[in-house]
Amino acid sequence: MQLPKIKIPKKYIKISAWVLGVFIITLVSLGAIAYSKREALLKKMIAKAIAKADKDYGLDVKIGSAGFSGLSAVNLKNVTIVPKDRDTLSNIKDLTVGVKIFPLLFGDVKLSEINLNEGSVTVVLRDSLTNLDFILKKKNKDSLKTNKKTDLSDLAHDLLNKVLYKVPDDMEIKNFMVRLNDNDTASLKFLTTSANIDDGELKSTIVVNDTAANWHVNGMVKAGKKRFDIMLFADNKKVELPYLNNKLHGKVSFDTARTSMQSAAFSGGDFKISGSWAIKNLLISQARISALPIVVADAKVDADMLFGENYVCLDSSSTVFMKKTTIHPYVKYTLSPNKIYELKLNAEAQEAQDIFEAFPQGMFESLEGIKVQGKLKYNLNFYLDSSLPDSVKFNSTLTPYDLKILRWGKTNLQKINADFVYTPYEYGKPMRNITIGPSNPNFTHLGDISPNFKNALLTSEDPSFFRHKGFVEESIRKSIAVNFKEKRFKRGGSTISMQLVKNVFLSRQKTLSRKAEEILIVWLIENNKLISKQRMLEVYFNIIEMGENVYGIGEAAHHYFGKTPAELSIGEGIFLANIVPKPKAALYKFMSDGSLKAYLIPYFNFIGGTMARRGLTPADTTGYGFYNVRLREGLRQYLLPDSTTIDTNFVDFEDELMPSGGMQDKSKNLFDKLFGGQKRDSIPKNAPKNDSLKTKNKGDKKKAREGSGQF
Repeated sequence: MQLPKIKIPKKYIKISAWVLGVFIITLVSLGAIAYSKREALLKKMIAKAIAKADKDYGLDVKIGSAGFSGLSAVNLKNVTIVPKDRDTLSNIKDLTVGVKIFPLLFGDVKLSEINLNEGSVTVVLRDSLTNLDFILKKKNKDSLKTNKKTDLSDLAHDLLNKVLYKVPDDMEIKNFMVRLNDNDTASLKFLTTSANIDDGELKSTIVVNDTAANWHVNGMVKAGKKRFDIMLFADNKKVELPYLNNKLHGKVSFDTARTSMQSAAFSGGDFKISGSWAIKNLLISQARISALPIVVADAKVDADMLFGENYVCLDSSSTVFMKKTTIHPYVKYTLSPNKIYELKLNAEAQEAQDIFEAFPQGMFESLEGIKVQGKLKYNLNFYLDSSLPDSVKFNSTLTPYDLKILRWGKTNLQKINADFVYTPYEYGKPMRNITIGPSNPNFTHLGDISPNFKNALLTSEDPSFFRHKGFVEESIRKSIAVNFKEKRFKRGGSTISMQLVKNVFLSRQKTLSRKAEEILIVWLIENNKLISKQRMLEVYFNIIEMGENVYGIGEAAHHYFGKTPAELSIGEGIFLANIVPKPKAALYKFMSDGSLKAYLIPYFNFIGGTMARRGLTPADTTGYGFYNVRLREGLRQYLLPDSTTIDTNFVDFEDELMPSGGMQDKSKNLFDKLFGGQKRDSIPKNAPKNDSLKTKNKGDKKKAREGSGQF
């Protein structure tokens, strides 16, 4: 169907033409006036900006000359910026900045071009002072102006836009130096000899520390579309910073690092940023992380970041790639009304061999070269509300599917099924070789150890040993709650299985990687039944440290009581269980006549009572053998006088007791749970707070050393 033609009277057409013409003439006239006055306006704007910098930030800004270059670009020459009472922050010889006209009409300053020829920024650190203090000064002023809570989604959106608006469509930078002077003793320099953006393509060359390295930051930048993809790499070498390495007391380097952003927009009330990070041949060498350098050959994260009103989140749609393996992380940090920490990891069932080969080199040294078949699946769920730390949630599950070990790596995890040699370490040094087998006269088979000691130690250290598979989640959960409340590592969650693996298979260095290796080896042993529970306990009883250079129940029974492990009474068994957490403090628990100090009575009643309720020993109202424990006479001459003032604060105590019901999952010794840090007779006040057996004078030290030997 053909639409009817609409006829517009000619007079309306003429009126419209006149109005449009007048509007155009007015714009041209205003533009001409503004153009003729723009130099004066520029001077006023610069003067206002300089005054504001001085008032708000304490900055002394000087500009040699300023003028327009083209329609919308401003050229500045000989610019200096000096914070009040601080070193010069910046010098710029020649800078041209252009802005886009249309966004400017709506109050948005978007750069169209930047041309910089010779300039520098120097950051000076002197003790606690820097020439960047003015930034903190401005932040403090802003925080006093308002108590209004900031919506994190709006904040993230605004900050991102401010950054992207400062990225020009065209850029040319030559000879721009960035320096860091740290207390005049360390210096770090980056000289950008060239950096260009041409139609979104970024290319740059950065000279590090004069001749140390040539870096490049290359890629694609589309600020208007909120997209970029850039890569950092060096010419013919790894990217590394000796300055940063010195600060970390280690080394960090990599071949290439790449980051990209595909989109950034509001989604369902949240501000969502989608992007990725990737790195190749990352090397981390730091003593607290690992004894060996850790190498991550190829890793990538496809990330969806969410910013809500009061939280920041790495969404579960994100994926971490490590060689052929993938895992989906979920990390959320809520700021208000309470701080809440959430972590979830989900790795779907995948080839177990791919998982082992994806482990960073140097992180699981004893498992390197292991061959397996089958699949593995992993899930972790962690939730902690800072206002309710005792309600922390923790669940970690590694599920095998037809998993079989075809070949061991560097360490045979079944070696302790036969006789072997154990070497204990003290402060990183080997003490002596101990044969775990019948050829050692102190070795004791599990069946030849008194139930009084076996039951007392299991009750205090790991009651569910025969029921768990290496880990006690309830114990770990409680440890997290205690450590969070104390703001320090006060309570551990180690089982006997974990203690055994740590001592037999791993180095004694306290590093993060060793702890991760310990957990994985325990899982492999327990879930694949590589070693029976009975054999694990037997080995544990024969290697456990129980005094100064005293290892195993065979040595301990003779050392303290002149008996065999089979002859130990209920009181002696409870005492030996008591000293396991702090074995070098054992002799401090005796009076000069060889009897035990009275502060141990509650411990004996608690452990003995718990054992009695479980049918492991007869009920006793007289202290479960406490008054019958006597240190053998050969050691009594090395005891401190009864009048010595002692302080037991070097031990972390908890006043948390087991309920009277069934066996509870506790891995921390119960002696530590009884007394809540009260001062009692155990360690001299002036003694160092460590495991070393030390006394006040040289004579006592000599006696203590002699008393710790074998008699």
